[in-house]
Amino acid sequence: MIKIEAIVREDKFEDVKKALQDIEVNGITVYQVMGCGTQKGYVEYVRGHQVDINMLPKIKFEIVVSSEEWEEKTIDAIQRAAYTGNPGDGKIFSYEIKSAVRIRTKETGFDAIQPQKNN
Repeated sequence: MIKIEAIVREDKFEDVKKALQDIEVNGITVYQVMGCGTQKGYVEYVRGHQVDINMLPKIKFEIVVSSEEWEEKTIDAIQRAAYTGNPGDGKIFSYEIKSAVRIRTKETGFDAIQPQKNN
């Protein structure tokens, strides 16, 4: 199992969500976050005083997939949907997951991250 974290521009939220739905990745968690990278933010003037804004609003997606094949498909979909070609497009990270447990059924591993059949 692999966890994918993607931090993207706020205005790319719907595009990334749709790209994930199109490849049938449905188990996602989304956060509104603040951060900065190489773009270093921007300067704004408030009541005549310069204010450096270096923490920019972003969207963070967390997705757990079952295999390296799904990792590759998911990262590719996110990258295509989030791309603008400008600084601040974001980052994608992936990590190995040691274990997963579905609380309700106590299913573990691969079974814990698969969609549930209607019971």
